Amino acid sequence: MRIVLGVSAGIAAYKACELLRLLTESGHKVRVVPTPAALRFVGAATWAALSGQPVATEPWEDVADVPHVRIGQEADLVLVAPATADIMARAAAGMSDDLLAAVLLTARCPVIFAPAMHTEMWEHAATQANVATLRARGCLVLEPASGRLTGPDTGPGRLPDPSELLAVAERVLARGAGVLTTDLAGRRVLVSAGGTREEIDPVRYIGNWSSGLQGYALARTAAARGADVTLVAANSELADPAGVRVIRVVSAREMYTEMLAAAPSADAVIMAAAVADYRPAARQSVKIKKTGDKPEPVELIENPDILRELVTARQRPGQIIVGFAAETGDVMANAREKLARKGCDLLVVNQVGNGLAFGTADNEAAVLGADGTEVKLPRAPKDQIADSIWDLVAARLS
Repeated sequence: MRIVLGVSAGIAAYKACELLRLLTESGHKVRVVPTPAALRFVGAATWAALSGQPVATEPWEDVADVPHVRIGQEADLVLVAPATADIMARAAAGMSDDLLAAVLLTARCPVIFAPAMHTEMWEHAATQANVATLRARGCLVLEPASGRLTGPDTGPGRLPDPSELLAVAERVLARGAGVLTTDLAGRRVLVSAGGTREEIDPVRYIGNWSSGLQGYALARTAAARGADVTLVAANSELADPAGVRVIRVVSAREMYTEMLAAAPSADAVIMAAAVADYRPAARQSVKIKKTGDKPEPVELIENPDILRELVTARQRPGQIIVGFAAETGDVMANAREKLARKGCDLLVVNQVGNGLAFGTADNEAAVLGADGTEVKLPRAPKDQIADSIWDLVAARLS
């Protein structure tokens, strides 16, 4: 695919070098179009060497090729990373005072902005108005990550991890047709991921094999389709998905608290996390020692049933709630019983164990609907499975 990587003048421009490498190694032909001020951070020679393509900042170079028109016309995707407050303001106003701004006016392909700036600049009313304008025009403007900024400051405004920006670009391109699919724009969605841990003592816990890959794929894909996404993640070491607000938890009770607090404002809730059914009745304050005697049994008590509680507490009209069922044995019979018992709108069913589902890059599933529908999802990468699940959710939301 032909990708234009727009680079504006922010300190995060150095991260765009890694993003460029990832894009080219994935087989894409990338043309870097920096703003003139961006070259104060990373020089044109670096961009040219890494991309193998000429680098220009003004429409007055190679005028015979009409670059301010041709570059945008020929692109399959324009990705601006980092996107400063300045470039988004100029794009929203329709200005064309440098080559990148002109490319943004001529592009008829999907356009993604990955903002990076100080928190105060991101939260300013002018920036938020420009973001709203760009989104209303069909652009995908990701939420910035939170963390360390320049100097001692921290907060929302970091450029997301380059590998996650690549993943968003790949999800947008995978939708095909050269049109940005933002069918979830304006929707708030809540996703859980990972596996909860229930502490026995300061060293040991009850847990499961969930890696969080499918839940993270669901969050990433929803963001790539324009949604405002909150991810409640249990014990996953995966990088935060680009454009996603991440809340980290450990135990089932922590996840219960966060999910029930966030659910009332969500249009769709997907419980993809593997939640421990039981926890120790009492956590030991010191490590349990091996004494040679018969060990004391660990008394277990039930954890809250988060999915059922979400359904019971549902108040938002039209809210879609999706559960997951990791099953063994008679998979479909177990899943139908679980769907009836939980009362959710959709239940994603997959067989687990012996190398299936947990920790794998791909998955296969069936999606059962409370309306009696059943959709088979053949084995595919988990991002593709996520797209298929969101297709079913989006159809019900609309």
